[in-house]
Amino acid sequence: MSERQSIHIDGTWREATSGATRGITDPADAELLAVVAEAGAEEVDAAVAAARRAFDEGPWPGTPAAERAALLRRVADLLQRDRVELGLLESRDAGKTAEEGRTDVDCASDAFRYFAGLVEGEHGGRVVDAGSADVRSEVVHEPVGVCALITPWNYPLLQASWKVAPALAAGNTFVLKPSEITPLTTVALVRLLVEAGLPPGVANVLTGPGDPVGARLSEHPGVDLVSFTGGLASGTAVMRAAAATVKKVALELGGKNPNVVFADSCATEEGFDTAVDQALNAAFIHSGQVCSAGSRLIVEESVSDRFVSELARRASRIRVGRGTADGVECGPLVSEQQRERVEAYVASALAEGAALRSGGARPAPSQDRPAGGYFYLPTVLDQCHRGMRVVREEVFGPVLTVETFRTEDEAVALANDTEYGLAGAVWTADQARARRVAARLRHGTVWINDFHPYLPQAEWGGFGRSGIGRELGPSGLAEYRETKHVYENLAPEPVRWFAG
Repeated sequence: MSERQSIHIDGTWREATSGATRGITDPADAELLAVVAEAGAEEVDAAVAAARRAFDEGPWPGTPAAERAALLRRVADLLQRDRVELGLLESRDAGKTAEEGRTDVDCASDAFRYFAGLVEGEHGGRVVDAGSADVRSEVVHEPVGVCALITPWNYPLLQASWKVAPALAAGNTFVLKPSEITPLTTVALVRLLVEAGLPPGVANVLTGPGDPVGARLSEHPGVDLVSFTGGLASGTAVMRAAAATVKKVALELGGKNPNVVFADSCATEEGFDTAVDQALNAAFIHSGQVCSAGSRLIVEESVSDRFVSELARRASRIRVGRGTADGVECGPLVSEQQRERVEAYVASALAEGAALRSGGARPAPSQDRPAGGYFYLPTVLDQCHRGMRVVREEVFGPVLTVETFRTEDEAVALANDTEYGLAGAVWTADQARARRVAARLRHGTVWINDFHPYLPQAEWGGFGRSGIGRELGPSGLAEYRETKHVYENLAPEPVRWFAG
């Protein structure tokens, strides 16, 4: 199979009808990594039609839950079999370190195994007491139908798995559209689904741009649900397009995530070291190209000078380079466009009065940093405030802003002063304070004395403009289901409402 045959429709790999292709580049050196097909509206219609037939006429929706679960576990096993290769491909495609790529494979496997166990453990519907022995009433859950799954460029394999696993577990069919920038591991995942024995037409993948592929999928009358992860502007466009056909919509649209550090968490050297280390992890994993990145450090004023000084010192020592190189801790940004976007945010922050404590520039080329790569140094901006664009808007790069507070109420107000509400953290040695603050934070995930871990069995999603619906957990499965009430009268008789 050639790389140009990256479109999969109704069990067949193919090129685009138009012959259009797109080059996929390695962000570490801007060299050509692969060439994929560029789908258009014709391929969208064909893929939706295939998924529709597979749902309406095929065996998958009626396949017993135990068999669906067994296939999902086979996929998890295949992901582990190809773990090193897929991790390397994810690194070269998205720019992250190879270790991060392998971790993504592990997390994808966990998602498939979790949803397999979730549906396998179900036992019929929910019996509803109708108050009569002559009535059998039950609430059941059924697959929603044809799903359009649209995924972002920063976590291609993981985000696809978070959607594909519950969609299949529930008995749906789907059309999967990865980001046109980083599609390679998503295509590889669909190949593993085929290898695992998924029937033709159940899984379809289209490599191509948001317009027309994503736009057409969102508005398509043959699609029953759209699950989208990406930016706010694109998400609102998806929601607007889906409204005409009143299809189900699930959106995860990013965040501007606070990391609140109280002084008591730094009262010991061990506590100080841990809080600083975690602040680095929160902000700079995958070069900050993470929807839940802790890009807003909100630190108590009494310890801010020492905390920020040490944070900046360590940030300046982060090893930036090609993600596949030994010892590299932070890879490139995904594209030149993304790097220029980050540079514009830093420039605006400095113009608005922020103090540059580290980074703020492109690193010099080296053996591990080819001149053509899209590298940018981890950047710490001190003396920031809510009036700055860099504090309000999602940068999606290795940029950490610092704000300070004096009281608990002020800390909570700062943390909640955002149109987003995806994730946040609170650092304190006071357990009662930790629970109080966590309860008051308007964010879908709140970490206490930690940052970034997630569990496949716990829901993921946000408040406010961070989106609608949830991924993972039981609610993540429920997104891909319709609820039906079946009421059976066991002893029917005339009602005699109307005289006859």
